[in-house]
Amino acid sequence: MKLTSLRLSLLTLSIVTSSFAAAETYIVDRYQDDSNKGTLRWAIEQSNANTAQANEILIQAVGKAPYVIKVDQPLPPIKSAVKIIGTQWDKTGEFITIDGSNYIKGEGEKACPGAVEGTYGTNVRTMTLPGLVLQDVNGVTLKGLDIHRFCIGVLVNRSSNNLIQHNRITNNYGGSGIMITGDDGKGNPTSTTTNNNKVLDNVFQDNGDGLELTRGAAFNLVANNVFTNTKANPEPSQGIEILWGNDNAVVGNKFENYSDGLQINWGKRNYIAYNELSNNSLGLNLTGDGNIFDSNKVHGNRIGIAIRSEKDANARITLTKNQIWDNGKDIKRCEAGGTCAPNQHLGAIVFGVPGLEHEGFVGSRGGGVVIEPNKLQKTCTQPNQQSCNAVPNQGIQPPKLTLNHTQITVEVHGFANQRYQVEFFGNHQASSSEAEQYLDTLVVVTDAQGNAKANWTPKVRMASFTAHVTDYLGATSALSSAIKMR
Repeated sequence: MKLTSLRLSLLTLSIVTSSFAAAETYIVDRYQDDSNKGTLRWAIEQSNANTAQANEILIQAVGKAPYVIKVDQPLPPIKSAVKIIGTQWDKTGEFITIDGSNYIKGEGEKACPGAVEGTYGTNVRTMTLPGLVLQDVNGVTLKGLDIHRFCIGVLVNRSSNNLIQHNRITNNYGGSGIMITGDDGKGNPTSTTTNNNKVLDNVFQDNGDGLELTRGAAFNLVANNVFTNTKANPEPSQGIEILWGNDNAVVGNKFENYSDGLQINWGKRNYIAYNELSNNSLGLNLTGDGNIFDSNKVHGNRIGIAIRSEKDANARITLTKNQIWDNGKDIKRCEAGGTCAPNQHLGAIVFGVPGLEHEGFVGSRGGGVVIEPNKLQKTCTQPNQQSCNAVPNQGIQPPKLTLNHTQITVEVHGFANQRYQVEFFGNHQASSSEAEQYLDTLVVVTDAQGNAKANWTPKVRMASFTAHVTDYLGATSALSSAIKMR
C-alpha cells in the first residue's frame, strides 16, 4: 500500500514539474537578421516562447571589431525574463552593436514620426521604431550592448524591475536613447506598471533625449551614467526628461552639451543628487512639486538652475547644498528646451524662465509641433495680474546679507512665525555672485511681522559670499546678492 502511494506521489511530482520550463541559454553567433538558429531574432523568439525565469541570450563577438548586428526590420518585443549580454564587454570592454539603420529611413530626426500626425523627432509623444522593446515584462537585463540608430534605443513600456547596465546608447535621434514610460498606448499614464527599473553605468551619446521617465514611471534609479553630445546630433534636447514621473532617483550622472541637462515637467518627489551638469543652455530646467536637488555640481551653463512657472501655484522645489559656478555662458541651444531669448536674465538660479509651454520661449518646441498662441502660459509680472502663472516657489525672497567686521548678518523676510533654513555659499573670485562652495546652514524663525535676523561667522576665508533660504514646506529662493570680504 505504501509503495503504491509512493509511486502515485512520484507520478504527481513528475506531472507538476514537467509543466515548468527550465531556464535556457541561447547563443547568438550569426549576425544575419533572420529566424535561423544563432541569430538575435531567433534567440528573442526562443526566449519569448520559454516563460522560465533567468533565460540568457549570450551574443558572441564574431569576426573582427567592430561587432555589428544590423537588423532589417523591427525586432520582436521581449516578453520573458531574460539576460541579453554582449559577452565581449566583460573581456575587453567592447560592445556588440545592434544597429537599426537598415530600416530607419529618412533624414535624421525626420525619419522618426510622432504619435500625432505631422510631428517628428524629439519632444513629441512617440513610441515609434524602437530597437529593443521591453513591454509588459519584468526581470530583463541588458549589458554590453551598443543600441544604435533607432528612433528609440530601448523602450521600457509598462515594465518593472529591469536592469540596463554597462551599455552604450548612441545616435537614436527620435524619442530618446532609453524611454521608460507607463504610456497606455494613447498617451495616458499608468500607475504601478513602470517601477524599480535601474539604469546604471551606461554612456549616452548623440541621442535626442538621452533618457526619459514619463507618464507614470516611478521609483526608478538612474545612476552613474554619462550623457553627452557631439556636433553630429541634430537635436540635442535633454540628458534626462522627467514628464509626469514621480519618486525617481537620479544620482551621480554627468550631463553635458544639451539644451537642458535635466528637465522635469510636473513630476513629483524626484530626488536629483550628486550629478554634474556643464556646457548646457540650462543645467536644470524645472517644474513640479516636492522635487529635491541635492549636492549637484552645476557649472559652465547659460543658466545654472531655471525654475519655470506653472499652473500649480503651490508647487515647491527644494535646492540644497548645490555647487553652482561659472554660468552665464553664451550657449544658445534650444531644441525642445534651453534658452535662446536675447534679453534673458542669466545666472546661477533664475525664476520664471520660459519653457515650451510659455509665451516668450525662443527655440524649437519639437518637429511639427504648433501651439495656439491663446494656449501659451504666461508668468505674472504685476500684483493682482490675471490669467497668468504665479512666480515659481511662491515668490520666496532671497535673504539679505550685510558684512559686519568678520561676521555676516542675514535678514529673512517671509511669513510670520515660520521656520526658515538659510544656506551659505562662498566663491573664490570676488567678482563671483554664484554658489561655488557650500559652507553652512543656519535656522531662523520669523517674528509676528515675518522678519528674522541672525549673525553668522564664516569658518573659511572666501572672496565673496551668497545665501539662499528654504521655507518649512521646501520652497527655495534664488541666491542673495553677493557680499565681498574686505
